[in-house]
Amino acid sequence: MERSVLVLAEVKDGKLRNVTFEALTAARRLSEGGRISAALFGQGHQPLAAELAMHGADQVYLAEHAELDRYTPDGYTQALTQLIVHDDPDVILLPHTAIGKDLAPRAAARMGCGLISDCTGLEWKDGEPVFIRPIYAGKAFESRRFAAGKWFVTIRPNNIPVEEHQSSHGCREIPFAVDIKDLRTVVKEVISKSLAGVDLSEAKIVISGGRGVKSAEGFEPLQELADVLGAAVGASRGACDAGYCDYSLQIGQTGKVITPDLYIACGISGAIQHLAGMSNSKVIVAINKDPEAPIFQVADYGIVGDLFEIVPLLTERFREMLAT
Repeated sequence: MERSVLVLAEVKDGKLRNVTFEALTAARRLSEGGRISAALFGQGHQPLAAELAMHGADQVYLAEHAELDRYTPDGYTQALTQLIVHDDPDVILLPHTAIGKDLAPRAAARMGCGLISDCTGLEWKDGEPVFIRPIYAGKAFESRRFAAGKWFVTIRPNNIPVEEHQSSHGCREIPFAVDIKDLRTVVKEVISKSLAGVDLSEAKIVISGGRGVKSAEGFEPLQELADVLGAAVGASRGACDAGYCDYSLQIGQTGKVITPDLYIACGISGAIQHLAGMSNSKVIVAINKDPEAPIFQVADYGIVGDLFEIVPLLTERFREMLAT
């Protein structure tokens, strides 16, 4: 059954986020040969349309409006709902990011549509798509499907393998004028902390530290290993509460929920709140001096020992391997 699908592309620092391409891959499977549209909100994003076409978009809507340069709930909700009325898609896909988690329920409620959020997989049953999502902090998974109407779906980053697929119909770029008014929130200025390195939410490899790093300086060996592997650095809430690092690095139930290919936990005991943010990682390596630490119960590989001895050894070994 052919379906038309609309994907909201998310841009960060002038580049398309990788989860946008994951959403386009999911869109091709859901469309079953139907039309795939993508939307770019904000000014100056027209050069990015070619990348969307390379991943299967048949047409790209360019909603160039000054109020869309920065995310506001009212502005984006108005723009998205107007575009849905115009394009009339069967399925609307958004990344399960800070923006998508806020925008999807707003737009779905305004359109009177159903929403399945935080999807990590897609299957077919009786010829109909079934969406897989984690529940109970990742300890179980449920299968959900829609009964009727338009579908709103958010896709968790790092769960759907990206596939390039040039649109067979040729990609059209379509200017789309939006009418945005009565904004209750206006962003005057954005002041962000400069965090060098790989984006934590989309990183394929994450090196994470807990209270066992003992200080802010204790993160330096972890950062060195991350630099060698092209990885991101994360932290447990305990490390953040102790002031060892910024809360923007926090992974867990009250921080970021990530699904990297490789997660290396250094000096992290494995409290349930932390496991909720990383237990779905494809491979988990735990380094801890306590052989009874709960983190070893979810780890694929465990190393009992001092992280300040083991991490530099890993760094040196990886550096030698990559050099050859």
